[in-house]
Amino acid sequence: MLAPLLSLRDGFAWPWMLLALPLPLLARWALPPVRQTASAALRAPFGDRLDRIARAGGRTAFGGGVNWLAWLGWLLLVVAAARPQQLGDAVQPPQVGRDLMLALDLSGSMREPDMDLGGRTVDRLTAAKAVLADFLDRRGGDRVGLIVFGRRAYALTPLTQDLASVRQQLEDSVIGLAGQETAIGDTIALAVKRLRAQPAEQRVLVLLTDGVNTAGLLEPKKAAEIAKAEGVRIHTIAFGGEGSLSLFGLNVPMPGAGDEIDEATLRDIARSTGGRFFRARDTSQLVGIYAEIDRLEPVEQPGQAVRPRIERYVWPLAGAFACALLAFAWPRRRRA
Repeated sequence: MLAPLLSLRDGFAWPWMLLALPLPLLARWALPPVRQTASAALRAPFGDRLDRIARAGGRTAFGGGVNWLAWLGWLLLVVAAARPQQLGDAVQPPQVGRDLMLALDLSGSMREPDMDLGGRTVDRLTAAKAVLADFLDRRGGDRVGLIVFGRRAYALTPLTQDLASVRQQLEDSVIGLAGQETAIGDTIALAVKRLRAQPAEQRVLVLLTDGVNTAGLLEPKKAAEIAKAEGVRIHTIAFGGEGSLSLFGLNVPMPGAGDEIDEATLRDIARSTGGRFFRARDTSQLVGIYAEIDRLEPVEQPGQAVRPRIERYVWPLAGAFACALLAFAWPRRRRA
């Protein structure tokens, strides 16, 4: 019955309960002895049996069957109260999540004030930040990285579950931080480099731009070929309205001004890498696009290994109960 206790690997949950072991001895030492009187003031029908039990308690600690059963029962009861525990085998519960690398265009064209956000006209970057911040708020369990690009591409945050840091870096990003031009090919190459260490099914890049590749060392189509070879899936978002012209303080729409976006190249990048191409001409469309990306199949990845604690107090508690039954039956067996 005590065999499980001998193999404990984590001890007791409440080891301080073991301090109760000497309590019976302390009580026997501290309490005054019962004085015998010449005549009892009250005679109980079962007084003789109580006298026998009292005389048995006056023997040595292990000097009788009932006595050593009582001590053994007390020992087991205290051990059960200390909650002996055993560590189980290590398990890794699956954790549902995604690894997403976000790439945001900070070139000069993102300054165009042709977006409506909450009833007010804002520039493209402000609108994109608002939508991306909401997207990050719903990324519980995911790891997200952030790349910004203009003339050059920079990784502001690696893949991380610290989404507050990603959101802060996004908020601090300003137009022209990475240059006024647009290096789409170099941005893809940087994302591939960052995602190469991830499992193949988790290599995802979401690229948002409002322009044409005008800078960088690598052509977008060549970068897409590298991404395809490395198993990186790219979702491209062409973002921008029709453009506007400020005239006497008013923003006058200019049809055809949004034609500078190279939709054909972005569509080819997405198709060749197994991703999807999206076109957003206003904030509501951009929200819908990120909602669609949100519905991508999540990936199950192993979580942190844990070792469950198995409670073993039942064994000593059962032993204490068995000792109590034996102690109750012991006088009858002696009389037999």
